[in-house]
Parts: sequence; C-alpha cells; structure tokens
Amino acid sequence: MTELPIVTEAAHVDADWLTAMLRQSGALHEGRVTGVTASPVGNGLVADSWRFALTYTAPEPGAPASVIGKFPAADPVSRKSGSDHLLYLRETQFYRTLAATVGIHTPVCHASLHDPANDDFTLILADLAPARQGDQLAGCSLEDAATTLREAAALHAPRWGDPALPQLDWLALRPAALSGMVDAMLPAIIALYRERFAGVIEPEWLAMIERLPAALIAMRGPVDAPITVQHADFRLDNMMFDVNGGARPMATLDWQTVTAGPGLTDVAYFLSAGISPAERRAHESDLVRLYHADLLARGVRDYDWDACWRDYRRFTLHGILMGVFSALSVERTPRADALFLRMTRGACEQAAEHRSFDYWLS
Repeated sequence: MTELPIVTEAAHVDADWLTAMLRQSGALHEGRVTGVTASPVGNGLVADSWRFALTYTAPEPGAPASVIGKFPAADPVSRKSGSDHLLYLRETQFYRTLAATVGIHTPVCHASLHDPANDDFTLILADLAPARQGDQLAGCSLEDAATTLREAAALHAPRWGDPALPQLDWLALRPAALSGMVDAMLPAIIALYRERFAGVIEPEWLAMIERLPAALIAMRGPVDAPITVQHADFRLDNMMFDVNGGARPMATLDWQTVTAGPGLTDVAYFLSAGISPAERRAHESDLVRLYHADLLARGVRDYDWDACWRDYRRFTLHGILMGVFSALSVERTPRADALFLRMTRGACEQAAEHRSFDYWLS
C-alpha cells in the first residue's frame, strides 16, 4: 500500500488526496471525491482543525459527507509548544494503538500520520456533527458532568493497573523526557504568570502557585495509586455532547496530552473547571462516587471508595499546572487568558478546600 503523504495545511488537502485516504481507511470503495469545501472548527490551542465537506462522483454507502482534519498549528509559538511537549506524536499514536483498547467514545480515525523527523502530522477523523460543543468558559450542567465522569470511567477501567502501559515508549516519553524540562522551566513560567496576571488573580492563589514546583517533584516519586490511560487535558473544550444528533451522549477529542497516570487526575481536573466552584462543593462527592461505581461495574477491583476519594483530593494540583503552564505556552488571545484564569482559579480553590498540598509537602 502506498504511504499517504503528510499534509500540514488545510489548503493543501485536495480531492485526490482525500480519495486515496478514504480508500485506505475502507470508507470509500468505488467512487472518488470530486469536491472539497474547508472551514475552520474548534478552539484548539496547539493544533489547527478544519471540517472538509465532500462531494463524490456517485453516492456510496458509508462514504462520509464530511471529515475533520487536524494539522500542526500555523502560529509558530503554538507549533513549538506542540513539538516541545510531544503533543503531535502522542495524539497520532493514541489513535493508532490505544483508542481501540479503551471504552471511551472517540471519533473514528481515518488517517493518523506522523513524521518523527520534523514532527509534521495529519489526523483525519469522523465528523461528529451535529453535536453540542463543550465550552470551558460557559461550564456545563450537572447532567453533562455526570455523563463526563461515566466516560472517564470508560477510559480508565479497561487499562486500570495495566503493567504494559509504561512499556509503550511513546507513552512513557512524557515522564521520561519532559519532567526535567518542566521542572527547569516552571519557576520562570510562574514568574511570567505572576507578571501577566498580577492584580487580576487573587494573591492567595499566586502564593499557592509558588508552591507548585516542589509539590510536583514529590508527586513524581513513588505513588500508591494505580496507573491507567490518562487523558490529562480532560476539560470541556475537548468534549462534544449529543454527538451525531444524539447517537452517542458524548465524545472526547484532543488526545495530545495522553499519558499513563492515576485516573483520578482526570476527574479532579475536570471538576475543578467544568462546573462552578459552588456546584463542585455541593455535588463533587456524589459525582466522584458515580465515577467510582462505574469503575467497579467495568471490572476494576481492589480500589475502594476511601482510596478513590483520597486520590481525588490529592491529585487536584494537575489543574493548577495546566492553567499556569498553558497560559505561557500558546498564542495569547483574550479567550485564552480568560480560559486559563478560570482553570487556575478553579483548581486553586479545589486544592485549598481539600488541602491537596499537604499530601505532598510536609
């Protein structure tokens, strides 16, 4: 089979390339793509996504009316961040090797191409429209939050405690290759964050952020929490609800940060920013219990409620890291500033209520 060339811009996707791609994926057999109309979609920060509406020589069952293409970010700052943090490698490998082994709903992948020499990539996914796009700034209903935590259990349960995960070289690259870089960069990132948001974010949260580097080093030591496939950016901007007109309740996108780690990190991170702090305080115990019950229903053993609740409370720091680090790693826009401030505030408030730093710093 001829290897498809990697396409890095939507403008270079044409009918011939799409015909070859869909034939290789098995979605097209006899016909050809004759027309392509491209339009940007999504709120991606380190990659660019486009919808391609397709026309064919003749109708063919199974041939998609549209697909979603994902490419390296055109913005050079965002592109560098994507490459430095191995995001393009990780997402393409997730669709190649892990997506079929977990229960969470993701789009069908038609093509997942990556060049390790220059980090170019092309990802072509099934279009989930019509659907409701999650919105990190708007937040979500408690019903959507419950759906999300059920999907989190569907992600985590099938590979819960799987010793094979750390043996996947590309998946282990995150802790092996990036931890030292994050440790080295974080003090400077925090200083820049303080400069950018001084007078905007509350002083008590800035003081908490200053404690983050030491806590993260402690978190990377031996931890008595089962590892699983972790999304690591499990938030509303990466989710769609009522996908394909309600055929599925939800789908999760943007697997650029996928790693092996404690599943409760995803749960704590989502709840810190997906619903308001007041709603989280009122409902988080019930929502985490729902997640725990689904884990057990999906076959997880030897993980009782006390262990689950402890892990939820101590892994809230990931949300602070994501809010702070991401703010200085991608193109700055008004929406990005508002987004990262919401994420940081929510995670700091969550960590303060649960005394999360006390688990890691004496």
